[in-house]
Amino acid sequence: MALLTRREWLCSVPAVLPLVPARADAPKMISLGFSLYGMKTLALVDAMKACRTIGYDGVELALMPGYPAEPKSLSAADRKELRSRMKDLGLSVHSLMENLPETGTDAVHKSNLERLKAAAELGQALVPDAPPLIETIIGGKPAEWEKGKEKLAERLGAWAEVGKSAKTVIAIKPHVNNALHTPEGTVWLMKQVNSPWVKLAFDYSHLQLRGFKLADALGTMLPHTAFIHVKDAKGTAEKFEFLLPGEGTTDYAEFAKLLSEAKFAGAVVVEVSAMISNKPGYDAVAAAKKSYAALAPAFGRKK
Repeated sequence: MALLTRREWLCSVPAVLPLVPARADAPKMISLGFSLYGMKTLALVDAMKACRTIGYDGVELALMPGYPAEPKSLSAADRKELRSRMKDLGLSVHSLMENLPETGTDAVHKSNLERLKAAAELGQALVPDAPPLIETIIGGKPAEWEKGKEKLAERLGAWAEVGKSAKTVIAIKPHVNNALHTPEGTVWLMKQVNSPWVKLAFDYSHLQLRGFKLADALGTMLPHTAFIHVKDAKGTAEKFEFLLPGEGTTDYAEFAKLLSEAKFAGAVVVEVSAMISNKPGYDAVAAAKKSYAALAPAFGRKK
């Protein structure tokens, strides 16, 4: 990871986008973040500066192969410098994104455990006192749920041991096209694993495509939820398109109200789908700005 000196880095921020100082009242509000899954082509330092100047409280680092924050690409010195720069910006690491399908072979399961350990080590290096959670989908197909759910629960038990050892929560996300795809399935899985180190990541876009109402899905899943992704969607479970927040029908004022009433203490993080980021001409910073503008009023922020 090629880095400027801290002085060069801080002085390089464009005058038209001044650094936003950390807000004294931020802890009283639900934290808003942006997933760097949607900023793959930007250097980490540039992505972080962009997110902070827009107004986000933190970021999610994408750890998959080929992304700037892939653990094996960050040396001990890189991790120390990254931690310092995030501190300079007053920027939090809300979460670490992985992609660990757990419905495959035992060899895949073993590889997933090693990747979880590597992710946890990175989190500990960046935020030693409170390592960020790791969030991931768990793969498979909807039709495989009933047949494979017991095996999945067993494997997530091994994930829980990794989380316990690293003092790092692992949040699994239901996906419209994955084996885990309903609120009821998530609750069943949480009860089977029964560990404080394995929780849920809530992403309403996937549940909306399957016809679930926001209030109902939240009511079922929020007691087990540690993290929230937001994006919009249109279509059906069979044919759909993911959108930026504000481009669909999700009522973010209602969303924020429900979270506030439930005293949700986690982060709400924008995830830009690869459906969007892989399009020609995609502008990561523009997407982050547009998403923030859509969420800011609902979550008590200025646009």
